Amino acid sequence: MIKELLRAFFFIFAAEIGDKTQILAMTFATQYKVQKVLLGVLIGSALNHGIAIALGSYLSSVIPLDKIQLVAGLMFVVFGLWTLKSDNEEEEKSNKKSFGPVITVAIAFFLGELGDKTQLTAMTLGTDANYPIFILFGTVLGMLATSSLGIFVGSIIGDKVPEFAIKLISSGIFLFFGTLKLFQTVAPRYITGLNIIIYFMLLSVFVYLLLKPTLNARKSGIKLPMQEAAATLYIQANEIKSAVENICLGESNCGTCAGNKCLIGFTKKALKAATEEGVFILPSEWDELPKYNSKNFEQGKVVEALALTISHLNRYGYNADGNYVVNKVRQALEFIAFGEMLPFDGNMEKYYKNIKKRNEKIHDRIKKRIKEQEAV
Repeated sequence: MIKELLRAFFFIFAAEIGDKTQILAMTFATQYKVQKVLLGVLIGSALNHGIAIALGSYLSSVIPLDKIQLVAGLMFVVFGLWTLKSDNEEEEKSNKKSFGPVITVAIAFFLGELGDKTQLTAMTLGTDANYPIFILFGTVLGMLATSSLGIFVGSIIGDKVPEFAIKLISSGIFLFFGTLKLFQTVAPRYITGLNIIIYFMLLSVFVYLLLKPTLNARKSGIKLPMQEAAATLYIQANEIKSAVENICLGESNCGTCAGNKCLIGFTKKALKAATEEGVFILPSEWDELPKYNSKNFEQGKVVEALALTISHLNRYGYNADGNYVVNKVRQALEFIAFGEMLPFDGNMEKYYKNIKKRNEKIHDRIKKRIKEQEAV
């Protein structure tokens, strides 16, 4: 039982590393609390893989075992090659306004895995399973592990993800076990020196052709999909962190640091939670901003940080969660600049009008800086 669970975990982990659904988990982590994302992954993948494993178990009861083993070997080789293909798929869209976070993520993962190599891997594992339920446990745990790893790595090291190496390792695992299974199940009369040479030559040609777009992208300096997603997750807090830290007056001006009681201290700590712990949706104790704002922060630096935050919202989209770290930073900076938090529902035109109504000079400086930042 445990052996089947571990085997399923191992293969799903290998199949899912760098896959589009791992990238999807990283993207959702910028929108929802990590716990809710992982719960959605669990539900979506359990339903998806449950169907696949049930189908695999049924097929094993109507197709002879030797044929099943042969097909499984071929499928693993195909999965290994599939892993190497360049992903230029459109980002999956989900209607985030219609469902809660858990259901949204679950639906996205259920649909995202339909016909994907991870679902087909689960089905293949189910064809020779003695304990299908333990195969399901293993596949779901594999999905949770890769999603967690993607979210953590993406939030900590950004676009420095060694995606090319990950692809090669993941592909190599499937190609090795697929080839081994084929050699164990193909009739001995077919395993000749010539056939082995032909097999590996064909495999090498397919590997080269599938890797060629990725190699060209690396030469051109183009980020691969997983790197792009990780960079976005990393940028969420890091690109405004230095601007906020630049506002801080320091203990030489303030005396003892007030920490969370200071708007900038509060903001710095929120950004630290995002950049060092991957917490993009802050817990409930972050609901309220500090009550006072008596420090003489330099207006130019505040405007710079606020412009960077607004530019970020323009580029990566609005999140309605009040405890989303970028929203908290925006609110704190508004309070310093205008003495109040401004209403914001994602409508940038209305938001700019609100800024202009309160301070036309700040409005003009923000608009100018945003244009400069978005031109980079």
